[in-house]
Amino acid sequence: MNIGDGAVSPADHADAVADLVKRYREVPAGQRVRLGKPSSNLFRFGGSASDVRLLDTSRLTGVINVDPVARTADVQGMTTYEDLVDATLAHGLMPLVVPQLKTITLGGAVAGLGIESTSFRHGLPHESVLEMDLLTGSGEVVTARPEGEHADLFATFPNSYGTLGYTLRLRIELQPVAPFVRLTHHRFRTAEEAAAETARLCDLDGAGADVDFLDGTVFDAGEQYLTVGRFVDEPMPGAQVSDYTGQQIFYRSLRERPVDHLTAHDYIWRWDTDWFWCSRAFGVQNPLVRRLWPRRYRRSDVYRRLVALDRRHGITDRLHDLTRSPRQEMVIQDVEIPVEGLARFLDVFHREVGISPVWLCPIRLRGKREWPLYPMEAGRLYVNVGFWSTVDAVPGRPDAHNRLIEDLVAELGGHKSLYSTVHYDEAEFWRRYNGDAYDAVKDRYDPDGRLPGLYSKVVGSQ
Repeated sequence: MNIGDGAVSPADHADAVADLVKRYREVPAGQRVRLGKPSSNLFRFGGSASDVRLLDTSRLTGVINVDPVARTADVQGMTTYEDLVDATLAHGLMPLVVPQLKTITLGGAVAGLGIESTSFRHGLPHESVLEMDLLTGSGEVVTARPEGEHADLFATFPNSYGTLGYTLRLRIELQPVAPFVRLTHHRFRTAEEAAAETARLCDLDGAGADVDFLDGTVFDAGEQYLTVGRFVDEPMPGAQVSDYTGQQIFYRSLRERPVDHLTAHDYIWRWDTDWFWCSRAFGVQNPLVRRLWPRRYRRSDVYRRLVALDRRHGITDRLHDLTRSPRQEMVIQDVEIPVEGLARFLDVFHREVGISPVWLCPIRLRGKREWPLYPMEAGRLYVNVGFWSTVDAVPGRPDAHNRLIEDLVAELGGHKSLYSTVHYDEAEFWRRYNGDAYDAVKDRYDPDGRLPGLYSKVVGSQ
């Protein structure tokens, strides 16, 4: 085992776990518990319920070890991917799937869902977890693996959002990296053409055999790009290595540079600097503002804190009322659509919602195993469609666009991530997210309901 600089020693980790478990067990019976995190990537901005006790997790935010021979890492549950990637790149390795934003935690990506441009090959982050230590609702620490005594918890933990327990340690698989990534951006006039090429490039025994990364960006119905990434040891002769942490903006480069090169580190975080394209809402893409906005604050977590501040104080709503402009409906979703339904989804979305750009990310479960709380079909290719903005609200129907999207996803046989707002009623929610499987595991590991239930967690503010 190789303990890197700044890593958490096994002894310190064991002490931190013992301290957290002690504090958890000291919380009076009947009071719900939640782990306090310094950052969040969820789009639910209400305050914590008054009967919920927050427990500090600042001692569970490090990498315990990286094993470059076995290509594994032991990581504390609240470790951000930013810190995890720094630790693994030092060994020429990276996690199989690294979600796009730096402050997403490994435990959060496994308890929720994470994707990125390796997901057509490696699936979801929880599929590269070998084992994990979990603090259950009953206050016990268990080690869950794909097989064995706690296999039921291992299987249902993904998409449970901290309602079945909390990750204390995870052992994950890693993959080797090259120093650079060469990108080629391919433009398509229609969604049908883009979907067909996506399916072709995701054939791992054919056109996709040498593709390491694949995602896409839709600017409008007549302009969509697929970006193909391949690891390379050095850039093409005469090519420059781009830097999108300064004045240049990554998503704009898709239209400007058919071929591009980034370091492996900068490729992994290419979307974080401008929160994809959402930094434009804060004026950060204006050249003058960008020069004045410190580079260290061009990050997704800074922008999200600004959104949280606005939502908490209703600043934007008050401005709309003062100017008599329409109130806005926040439409922030990631949905998985079977590739054969992608063109239909985008057609309705452009016509009825109209947000642009839109992100595309092909995804297929890595193996034959399916996961009860997010029932994607093994072997089937899906495309994640991500869109994050606001639209004019429909008077009297504040969730009209979100409900339209949820209905369309169901019609096309897709699934919706729960990190954003949820508009299903409770009966419909449990039909879609396997309430029977959830209840069985909840009853076993949190019989007294110390942790919130999944529906109340994603619909409310707990």
